[in-house]
Amino acid sequence: MRSVFVFASMAVTAAVYAAPITYEIDSNHTFPRFEYSHLGFSTQQSRFNKTTGSITIDREAHAGSAIVEIDARSVDTGVPALNRHLQTEEFFDTRRFPEIVFVSNDFRFDGDRLVSVNGMLTVKGITRPLVLDIVAFKCMLHPMAGKEACGADAVGTFRRSDFNMGKYVPLVSDKITLRIAVEAVLN
Repeated sequence: MRSVFVFASMAVTAAVYAAPITYEIDSNHTFPRFEYSHLGFSTQQSRFNKTTGSITIDREAHAGSAIVEIDARSVDTGVPALNRHLQTEEFFDTRRFPEIVFVSNDFRFDGDRLVSVNGMLTVKGITRPLVLDIVAFKCMLHPMAGKEACGADAVGTFRRSDFNMGKYVPLVSDKITLRIAVEAVLN
């Protein structure tokens, strides 16, 4: 009887991994951060506090898709006056464009390891290609939620002037490094 249970468990696990699985982004553990050079003195780091979306992974087919929706109004530099300034028309223009969106249907694998996610980033209504390199990636049973979960650290770069946010270039760098620490749980 025990071997029947073990075989049945293995069959269910194999069936789960043989099909695309969609995970909902855990907003409490997903924080996109952006970095830029400030006058050449230092690298400033800020983040967004509200992110939603979903990630679909088909590990057998080595494929996936994602939609990451960042609330631009949740920008957090640690300085309230700068947060407000970044929401003006010169930068994110959150009155007209409250969301930053990254969409991908192109996950790249090296064997079973996810190595990059190629997609399109939309900021201020302008859409440009963005490649996110995957620095870390892991899927497993979440020890607290008791559900399948995946997490990743992703990093990519873009020029803010490509999104009509070039104020103060070159004193404040045009190059932005975007780092997304993401966790997502099976619904």
